[in-house]
Amino acid sequence: MKYIGIWIDKDKAHVVTLMKEHEKMTTIASEMDHFNPKGGLGGRFKGGPQDVVQDSKYLEREKHQHKAYFKSIVPHLKGAHNLVIFGPAQTGERFAKHLETYHHMLHAKLKGVEKADSMTENQVKALVREYFGIHYES
Repeated sequence: MKYIGIWIDKDKAHVVTLMKEHEKMTTIASEMDHFNPKGGLGGRFKGGPQDVVQDSKYLEREKHQHKAYFKSIVPHLKGAHNLVIFGPAQTGERFAKHLETYHHMLHAKLKGVEKADSMTENQVKALVREYFGIHYES
């Protein structure tokens, strides 16, 4: 059996693969921009001229970058029998939705989407082992 756990946020994804007596971790960088749109003069005058902020432009670019990021993760999930996604915010839920929409076979193997704060690589490995109930002899 091949168990895969993913800890994912906007910056990176840690993919932990567990098989028999072997575990492997791969880190995938997202290459996403951090958007911080600014607009308006913010001066002391109310009702003064303001810059128009193109929120839809930023959101559309972010959506395309998420899609490219998720597509770069999928090849690391091939052959999974069981899959779980961990992470803060909504990135894990978005990735699960991406799997549901574009990768039905992988989504069928998804056992859960769990919230988890930032963790070290060893904590991520331990979380995945604990989730699947796998204990290696040392």
